[in-house]
Amino acid sequence: MPPGRTPTRRVWRTENMRNGIYKKKLDDLLAVCRKNLRTVNEDLIRRAFEFSLEAHKNDMRASGDPFFNHPYEVAMVVAKEIPLDDVSVASALLHDVAEDTDYEIKDIRQEFGDTIAEIVDGATKISDIFRSHEITQAESYRKMLLSMVNDIRVMLLKFADRLHNMRTLEYLPKEKQLRLAKETLDIYAPFAHRFGLAKIKWELEDLAFKHLQPREYEDISHKLKSRRKERETYIRKFITPVEERLEAEHMKFEIEGRPKHLYSIYNKMVSRSKQLDEVYDLFAVRVVLDTENDNDCFTVYGIISSIYMPIPERFKNYISVPKKNGYQSIHATLVGPDGKMVEVQIRTRAMHEIAENGVAAHWRYKENVTTLDEELENWITWVREIFEHADEEAPAKQLMESFKLNLYQDEIYLFTPRGELKILPQGATPVDFAFAVHSNIGFHCLSAKVNGRIVPLDYQLRSGDQVEIIVSKNQAPNVDWDTFVVTHKAKSHIRRWMKEEQRKSIAAGRETWEKRTKRFKLHINEDDLAKYLHDFKADNVGDFYEKIHRGEINPDAVISEIEIRLKHPQPEGVKEEGESPGGDNVFTRFLNTARNITGGITLFGSTDAFLHSYAKCCNPIPGDDIVGYVSKGEGVKVHLRNCRNFHAMAELEPARVVEVGWPSTNGGEYAAAIKISGQDRTGLLNDITHSISTYQNTNIRGVKIDVRDSQFDGKIMINVKNTEHLQRIIEKLRKIKGVSHTERLVE
Repeated sequence: MPPGRTPTRRVWRTENMRNGIYKKKLDDLLAVCRKNLRTVNEDLIRRAFEFSLEAHKNDMRASGDPFFNHPYEVAMVVAKEIPLDDVSVASALLHDVAEDTDYEIKDIRQEFGDTIAEIVDGATKISDIFRSHEITQAESYRKMLLSMVNDIRVMLLKFADRLHNMRTLEYLPKEKQLRLAKETLDIYAPFAHRFGLAKIKWELEDLAFKHLQPREYEDISHKLKSRRKERETYIRKFITPVEERLEAEHMKFEIEGRPKHLYSIYNKMVSRSKQLDEVYDLFAVRVVLDTENDNDCFTVYGIISSIYMPIPERFKNYISVPKKNGYQSIHATLVGPDGKMVEVQIRTRAMHEIAENGVAAHWRYKENVTTLDEELENWITWVREIFEHADEEAPAKQLMESFKLNLYQDEIYLFTPRGELKILPQGATPVDFAFAVHSNIGFHCLSAKVNGRIVPLDYQLRSGDQVEIIVSKNQAPNVDWDTFVVTHKAKSHIRRWMKEEQRKSIAAGRETWEKRTKRFKLHINEDDLAKYLHDFKADNVGDFYEKIHRGEINPDAVISEIEIRLKHPQPEGVKEEGESPGGDNVFTRFLNTARNITGGITLFGSTDAFLHSYAKCCNPIPGDDIVGYVSKGEGVKVHLRNCRNFHAMAELEPARVVEVGWPSTNGGEYAAAIKISGQDRTGLLNDITHSISTYQNTNIRGVKIDVRDSQFDGKIMINVKNTEHLQRIIEKLRKIKGVSHTERLVE
């Protein structure tokens, strides 16, 4: 609390209260509360009014009005349009005090108690949470969800706050108008729909539509106004015979034309590619019955359908099967006078109250609002589920996607083989259904039957489908599942499983790598290992371990390659002859390594050292049939015996030809290189290395694989005993699925 201020009513009574300007506002607010709330603590509301007025006395809004007008109007919305209780009205009056003035939550707690302080604190914390483009911390999102679970009045207060802000949006800069309008359309409106606040949702949508697409808004608005009289005359013509029949049946009812909202009309025009005149349900009627018998709604439908021709496929029974937000009503479309189609809703007074005010309608009739009964718990189960299943390390963007996904209310109604009802979002798949039944069913979902017929797991279910999930204890989630499931529960469980599998895969790959390096007595830490990862197509050390575990990288081949580089390092800045900057020098390394292993060549059977080099035109390696050619200044150039260049030079100067050969290697082995290519697939590298290493214990000294557009090209260096040994390995490689070409690498 600011210095010098004390929580006394004397301080809060301002000049404006004494001169009557705000006294009338307080009287009006109290009158609305008395009319709409079950009980009213007038002293509580009066004290909150005066506290807020004092706190905001020096603040102004963008419109030029005193800032206090905003919390006052929000309180009026809470009292009149989302009628809750007096605590909610007091919280609305105080909701901006802690955020925009020098007063703090502790000051509100001291004067008004814990409940109001917690509601105001919750509203303050989540005031900017819905700005999806600014969310950077998933933890803030979780705080918002948790605050809703603790006291749903926090969220209802935010609806009222946003509604008044949208009503005064024209006073803000254009850029901010667009941002707030989009935020409202993306989050607040569907959220209000989820809570059953139909009136709030419709107004939020229309106000957002007005600012986001002003031309379309004005066009539809103008056309509807110009035909208002015509529309009202037609509705009266439709209603008259219905009224007469219902009165003859001694029913108590209210029937009237139902206004269609501009954004709803616009969406139908876009989705159906129709002009305004072609949107048939511009004519809408609602019948509200004063009865406690739900069956009376079906009786009324029978009466109306005996007067006008019903369209059977457009009949929806939300009374027997309510929407998730508790909405109940009969929806029907009938052909009215002059062949025009009219949309009719039929519901009881209690259903209408819930349809208009949603959770607030339930809240008003509870004796103890601090304890949620089962009915109110159902309203926020979906929030609790998101909160409980949210991955603590999931990106905020991913959480917001799931959040939005759960707000939109296009639902389908599905049944288990036992007839149990499951309500899922439109577009849901058998995997979504499996997770909705139970997480373990989802994890082990093998296949599904829809209406007795086997369907793919990515099949999009439709309302009325009976779904049977076939499970297997050996089945586990597939990485592809995340691309087609739509429910938050399914997505969060699949992503959590994938993350756990990745952790296990990395751990197993690390264990394999450590065992192999220990066996070969190679001592290398992860920092040094990271220097070699690029050559093995691994993004990082974790990815390297994963690929070892999946068989995509052979650890023995990596160890051999690292040993070669450690024994024969390439001087920095030095490039092989003919090698382009940044080029692939793996073949050059193969050649150098192979030649170094054999210890050079022999001249006329002698192993004495002599000046020699290897011809770049044919690149001979140990085991090849070779011949020497004495060059000028470079000693003996070693060529393949069948090299075309050699034959051309030998014909000109045959005297320069000398016999050379390869000395015997220790153990009777020499290095050779194989070129291999084909169609890439998972596990291919493992099949290749397994095929080589299991044939006469062949040692793989190096592997280089490049993949482009699912095609691979590779070079493999191995130790072989003779050319027959090499040929057998080449033949084995050619039999591997996906391998299209294999040959000895000589150039």
